[in-house]
Amino acid sequence: MEQIFNLSFIPKIPWGAWGKIFFSFFTSNFDWFFRGIAKAMGYVLDNLVVLLLSAPPLLIIIALAAIAYLAKRSWKLALGVFLGFAFMLNQGEWKETMQTLVLVSFSTAAAVAIGVPLGIYAAHRPKVWQYLSPLLDLMQTMPTYVYLIPALILFGLGAPSGLLVTVIFAAPAAIRMTHLGITSVPKSMLEAGEAFGASRSQLLWKVEFPAALPTVMAGVTECIMLSLSMVVIAGLIGANGLGSQVVRGLNQFNVSLGVEAGTCIVLLALMLHRATHVEHGVGH
Repeated sequence: MEQIFNLSFIPKIPWGAWGKIFFSFFTSNFDWFFRGIAKAMGYVLDNLVVLLLSAPPLLIIIALAAIAYLAKRSWKLALGVFLGFAFMLNQGEWKETMQTLVLVSFSTAAAVAIGVPLGIYAAHRPKVWQYLSPLLDLMQTMPTYVYLIPALILFGLGAPSGLLVTVIFAAPAAIRMTHLGITSVPKSMLEAGEAFGASRSQLLWKVEFPAALPTVMAGVTECIMLSLSMVVIAGLIGANGLGSQVVRGLNQFNVSLGVEAGTCIVLLALMLHRATHVEHGVGH
């Protein structure tokens, strides 16, 4: 009777063994492909970090403050960005900050490049969204550590694996927000565009996308925040930056290092959020 209730009479499904066979197939036959992608991504990321570090830190700080001012026309934001990055420089975390900034920028750009077109396509294809939505639910509810296993197996330790994991984690936000923005465009606006003889592409770029832009930008902001939330996780698989400093602080029980790196991550998140935040409500 006990065997019936705990189902011990049913043989264990060799799910883990099947997974091992699956990844072994890829590593045996396509290792050259994945390692090539990892080397290419690592080359780009490393050289961009070297380029940023080759310039005087004060010059980079002024340039970032100027970009923030041009983005929002706010001297308060520009001053906040200047003081925030100056604090990171003062704490000796400049190199790690640049590494994190490059990783977050690339992962956000990749997530947006994937998410926005896919969100637009799904908004115009209800059946596609019907199948895509459960997949996005799975991607967003799956524990982030689960992503580390295939990333490590296929791409190895380092920034490329961290980039891949971050993109997978952040892309669903861009897809969902873009889909929401496009589907929330009032039908009266679409009908007016059609009445003026606009083609489907003209409706998209001159009516739908401008109306959905605040929502899309909210998705971009969310991608940035999700990318930053993955910084520490990426640090566990060898991605350099502030996340690796937090991990090092945890491993060495170095409270000072953990507080310094954690504070820098928070400041970076605040600055990037304020620089990309759209004041308009969703769908307006």
